This record gives sequence, structure tokens and C-alpha cells, in this order.
Amino acid sequence: MLTLEPGIYLRIEQLANGPHPLPLASGFNNKTAYRSLGMFNPSETSDAYFIFSNDRDEIWFICNRHLRCVGVYPDKLETRIPLSTLSGKPPPSAKPRLVTSK
Repeated sequence: MLTLEPGIYLRIEQLANGPHPLPLASGFNNKTAYRSLGMFNPSETSDAYFIFSNDRDEIWFICNRHLRCVGVYPDKLETRIPLSTLSGKPPPSAKPRLVTSK
């Protein structure tokens, strides 16, 4: 079973040799928090692909390896929020989460 936290926002941190599509070449930028619209996990890989609306309002599937969590903002509905407008602290409703990397 796979669940997705409502209102999760992620930022782009593109890996140099990461999986395609490369988000910074696909209408995304690294100064924006993007609301996840969904997630897809193909059976042939352990990667998850988050679904986002890019800066051109196109829908893209971006590999989780290019993404970092910004926070959970269940009361926000915007698909994109400038990172500069978000405080450095997660909202009070956000639950602490353990983040690990390879």
C-alpha cells in the first residue's frame, strides 16, 4: 500500500547523473516548492516518480532522487510556492520525519 501525505511540498535538487527527465531542463527551477499531485511507482524500479505541474503548467513525473522535502502544508492549495516565502521551520501541523540518503 502506498499513501501520500496531503499538502507535501518538495524542492528540486537535480543530480548530475540522475535519472531522466532532468527537472531543471524540463521547466522546473530550484527556487520553488512544488506541491506533489501524486506518485507513481513502476514495478521495474525501486524509484518513485512524483507528479508535479512545472513552471509552464505542464504535468511531469520526476524521480524521487531529484527531490528534497520542504514541508507539509495541508492548508495550501497552490501547485508552486517560491521557497523565499516559506519560513525555515515546518508548519505546526507537520509531523517530524526521518530522512535518509544513500
